[in-house]
Amino acid sequence: MTTLTTCSTPSAVAVQQELDAARASGPLRSIVIPPCPELLRRMQDALNQAEPDLNEVARIAGSDVAMSAALMKAANSPAHSTGQPVQTIGQALNRLGLRCTAAEMTAYLVRRSLPVSNPLLKRFWERASKQALAMAYLARKLPGMSPDLAHTYGLFCHVGLPVMLQSVRGYSGTMVEAAARIDRPFIATENANHRTDHAVVGALVARVWRLAPEVMVAIRRHHDLDMLGDSETDADTHTLVAAGLVAEHLMRRHEGLDDDADWTTHAQSALAWLQMSGDDLLHWDDELRPLLDSA
Repeated sequence: MTTLTTCSTPSAVAVQQELDAARASGPLRSIVIPPCPELLRRMQDALNQAEPDLNEVARIAGSDVAMSAALMKAANSPAHSTGQPVQTIGQALNRLGLRCTAAEMTAYLVRRSLPVSNPLLKRFWERASKQALAMAYLARKLPGMSPDLAHTYGLFCHVGLPVMLQSVRGYSGTMVEAAARIDRPFIATENANHRTDHAVVGALVARVWRLAPEVMVAIRRHHDLDMLGDSETDADTHTLVAAGLVAEHLMRRHEGLDDDADWTTHAQSALAWLQMSGDDLLHWDDELRPLLDSA
């Protein structure tokens, strides 16, 4: 039986009701959500205890050879290396610490559970990992923002794309059409063709996989950018969505890409909510570039 995310905040309740209705008699009936990996469930349970079970996290980390190798690679990366390479999984866990270990394990398990081979989503998980890294960086700069929630949101923000590509007939054609059209947003084309979009499907993945309610709501609203600053949306949702827009902008600058329509239209609202200045943006862009280079 699937365990679903529950929360009493108005935003989360509204999203849950929307998802339930769409699954019962709407467009989400045909969407196949891959099950949450058992190892990820075990890690969630270990971390959600009053005192996180570090031994269980270590057992999970060592139970998969490829995941162990990924953790050691992360520990020896420029972002974490101290000059002396780690040679065992225990050393890797000590160097990374619990938060970074959990983030790296989550990213590995998600990539393995949702493989993406379609050329339309070339480098999808690479970019998702970079956005997660950028979000975690921003969380360390923004008071009161959880680095764990930020990293998870960055990793899962666009997860609805590969899920729809695997489940929805004709979605690859929709992606091509949506990317080419300049008369309406990407999600408008998705809804016109399939009566749902990747933000809704991504929120469903977050709920089924028991991600934090704040993450579920932010994924659902990440293209509803007119809501930034309104009084009807939870503050955590505003912060995650606004920071996500900034992270996407900084990634595009790092990749030499032009600003997208979301940034052009909503940058000032996002910066105002986060109480960021243009100087902050330039400074953080400089600091983040080496981290993205090494990702």
